Amino acid sequence: MEKLNKVAEVTLIFWFMKIVATTLGETLGDSIAMQMNLGYGVGLAITCAFLLVVLGIQLFSDRYVPVFYWFVIVATTTVGTEISDFIDRSLHIGYGFGSGILAAGLILTLALWFRRFGNMSVYPIYDRRKEIYYWVAILFSNSLGTAFGDYLSDNLGFEYLTGAAITATIILVVALIHYFTSVNGSALFWIAFVFTRPFGATFGDFLTKPLSDGGLDLGALNASIVSILVMAILIFVSHRRHVVKTAGLGLDD
Repeated sequence: MEKLNKVAEVTLIFWFMKIVATTLGETLGDSIAMQMNLGYGVGLAITCAFLLVVLGIQLFSDRYVPVFYWFVIVATTTVGTEISDFIDRSLHIGYGFGSGILAAGLILTLALWFRRFGNMSVYPIYDRRKEIYYWVAILFSNSLGTAFGDYLSDNLGFEYLTGAAITATIILVVALIHYFTSVNGSALFWIAFVFTRPFGATFGDFLTKPLSDGGLDLGALNASIVSILVMAILIFVSHRRHVVKTAGLGLDD
């Protein structure tokens, strides 16, 4: 039986969905740890349990299914929020040092990936062992992106929109390098993946934080509901596009 691709193609809609997923991960993480008063340790345990469930479904699926894939992305962004806050507020390591630890974890994962497979290509992925490296790198990327975004706002004192503008500028530079140079596409993918996390997170903070802190004070729950609705629509659109594409290629979907 021919193996089928397991992950999403990197297109414009992919990046839009990634940003919405990170906004949702930020607001959900804050809802669990703060508004439900469960604390960062319990919040991390709950979100890790959810991640393990949806990741297991994704890994044992024999092909790319948009809803499974994006559930894992949302789960990693939520866990990333809890990891970042746990490092700073429970372990008192600080966002700056925590970002360094997470960056080292990401670099190590990518180095092991390259050593094992000779490349870091993120699409297509057929091999389950390679997919595991992919998801570990994504978890480190989302956690690092969260910690960096929190570092911008909490340590450097930038307002949420200013932090979003900084990360958006970095993403734009990465896009220009991609389109106008021959720099390795996989490396640029991971840089963009890291920085779309704080971009979405700072937007989530802007929606939820008090007016006195430069936010809109919508509350984590309301912001999460809006993000879930937007994400559901995007997953439906992605699924329909995938069905049309696989049908056109004559693949069994």
